[in-house]
Amino acid sequence: MTTTAQDQNQRIRSVLVPAEQRPAPAGAVSASLTYGWRALLKIKHIPEQLFDVTVFPIMMTVMFTYIFGGAIAGSVDGYVQFLIPGIFVQTMIMITMYTGLTLNRDISKGVFDRFRSLPTWRPAQLVGALLGDQIRYVLAGAIILIVGFVMGFRPEGGLTGVLMAFVLLLLFSFSLSWVWTVISLLVRTEQAAMGISMFIMMPLTFASNIFVDPETMPSWLQGAVEVNPVSVVVTAIRELMAGAGQFSSVTLVLVYCAVLVGVFGPVSMYFYNRKS
Repeated sequence: MTTTAQDQNQRIRSVLVPAEQRPAPAGAVSASLTYGWRALLKIKHIPEQLFDVTVFPIMMTVMFTYIFGGAIAGSVDGYVQFLIPGIFVQTMIMITMYTGLTLNRDISKGVFDRFRSLPTWRPAQLVGALLGDQIRYVLAGAIILIVGFVMGFRPEGGLTGVLMAFVLLLLFSFSLSWVWTVISLLVRTEQAAMGISMFIMMPLTFASNIFVDPETMPSWLQGAVEVNPVSVVVTAIRELMAGAGQFSSVTLVLVYCAVLVGVFGPVSMYFYNRKS
C-alpha cells in the first residue's frame, strides 16, 4: 500500500467512531415505538386523517339509532342499549382498514425501501405502524361511547366493564390490522387495497349481530352469523358492558386474536421482505 493510500485510510479512521463507542442497535421494542411515533407525527401534520375516526363514528351511531331504532326495537331508547356495543365494534374494526391503505401508500412512495436499509428489527416498521394507529382507535372508540352516553346508553357493567371491553376491542383491532397489512402488500395501488378490504369487511359487519339479534334471521344464516368473528367480539363486548362478562367469550376472542397475528403476521413479513 502506498503512502498516499495509507494516509487516506488514516484520515478515514480518524473520523469514524471506534467500534466500542458506537451506539447499540435499537431493540425490537424501541424500534417499534419509534415507528409508532412516526405514525403519530403523520397525523399531526395531516390532521385530515382523523376525519374517519371523528365524523364517521358520530354519523354511523346517530343514523342507525334514529333510523332503525323504532323499527327494530320499538323505540330509540330501547335500541340504543343494544346498538352502542355493536356500533362500537363496527366503527373500530372498519377504521383498521386504513392501516393497510397507509402502508400501501408509503410503500408506493419508496419510504419503506429506506426503512429496510436501516439496522433495526425488521418487523418494527410494520408493528410500529400498527401501534401508532392504536391512538386513532382509542379516539374513535371514545367518541362512540360519548355519543352513546348522550343518547341514553347506560351500561350496567359500569366504568370497569366499559374499560375491559375497550381494551379487548383494541387488542382485536390490532390483530385484525394484520389482515389489511397482507392485502396492502399484495396489491399495487391504494384503490385496489380499499376495494378488496371493503369486499371482505362488508359481509363481516352486516352479516353479524351488530344491528339485530340473529334469532330474527333465517335459520340457514344464523349459523354463519354465530361463528362470524365479528359476532363473537360483539357478544363479548356486550357481556362486559352489561357486567355479565363470560370467561368463555373473552377467551374465544383472545383465540381469534392469536390466530390472526400468528397467521397474518408471518405472512406480512414474508411479503414485506419480498417487496422490491
